[in-house]
Amino acid sequence: MNESQPFQFDLLARDGRARAGVFHTPHGDIPTPIFAPVGTQATVKAVTPAQLEEIGASLVLSNTYHLYLRPGADLVAEMGGLHQFMQWPHPMLTDSGGFQVFSLADMRKIDDDGVTFKSHIDGSTHRFTPESAVAIEEKLGADIIMAFDECAPPYDRAYNERAVVRTHAWAERCLRAKTRPDQALFGIVQGGIFPDLRVQSAEFISSLGFPGHAIGGLSVGETKHEMNTMLEVVDAVLPEDKPRYLMGVGSPEDLINGIRRGVDIFDCVLPTRLARHQAAMTFTGRINLMNTVNARDERPIDAACGCYTCRHFTRAYLRHLIVAKEMLAATLISIHNLFTLLELVRQSRAAILNGTFESFADDFLANYASSKTSNRQPG
Repeated sequence: MNESQPFQFDLLARDGRARAGVFHTPHGDIPTPIFAPVGTQATVKAVTPAQLEEIGASLVLSNTYHLYLRPGADLVAEMGGLHQFMQWPHPMLTDSGGFQVFSLADMRKIDDDGVTFKSHIDGSTHRFTPESAVAIEEKLGADIIMAFDECAPPYDRAYNERAVVRTHAWAERCLRAKTRPDQALFGIVQGGIFPDLRVQSAEFISSLGFPGHAIGGLSVGETKHEMNTMLEVVDAVLPEDKPRYLMGVGSPEDLINGIRRGVDIFDCVLPTRLARHQAAMTFTGRINLMNTVNARDERPIDAACGCYTCRHFTRAYLRHLIVAKEMLAATLISIHNLFTLLELVRQSRAAILNGTFESFADDFLANYASSKTSNRQPG
């Protein structure tokens, strides 16, 4: 990697619209396609950094809104930045806080300059602007940072038209505000479920020269078909030589459908959230480990899985931990769920490099769909 250009994307192979590449960052290379575990508050819930390394994670996401409120960006900077603070020496990504502010609904007020909002912790009033969001992300110090954007409800045409204009203006302001050369600022494409707005947004954001592009405002209430259609629309516009990041999407079928529509990077809280609710992810569907059928089951979650959990523990033991309300249950199931998604993108990448991704994707989706229909528990 050229030290004067710390961020570079090498596109290695294509199979249909699916892409395999490498994104070079100051904290290491990110093989794409990739899934990023989410460490909202500078921790992936119930999982240590060493365990993340063991399962093969190469990128972790953290949350600007939450870290700004607690413990504060200044404190994180004082502690040496996010990598040092949470002891993760590999690539990191922070979002801008735009989605969290959007989610506050009745607790925020948006204008052309920025957003005033009330903290979900104590009700105190705060304000984000494109400039302040970038300043916070620079203090946090992740490798990849997001422009501040406005995420609109997917079906509201008038709102999306306003949000696209605002997101574009804010993207330009974020670029002007950025000062650190060791961070890659990604612009965000918005536009709801409206193809013309998505094209307009993708064209404008692409014209600004960002080193990568994020696709926002999806998986927020629209149908799977509508999400996939918007990905196809955006894929046809975004430049081939920059990585594409689909924000907040992480079910196995969504990963496959995103990869086959040109997406390189994914993140989602789903694998760890499901783990805390006793659900295990597999290539053929989910398993409810609390189900009494698992009480004397000597099998692992998935006999084909190579994760630490499946190599050592039975479904019976995991169910026992759940019933006993032991913390270890969330850790072991989280390790498995994260490994499952990371293994899925690893196999997808290998298939793209081999020119077999389309058949791999078809087979995966067929097995996943048939499992959901039959409601069987994978062996």
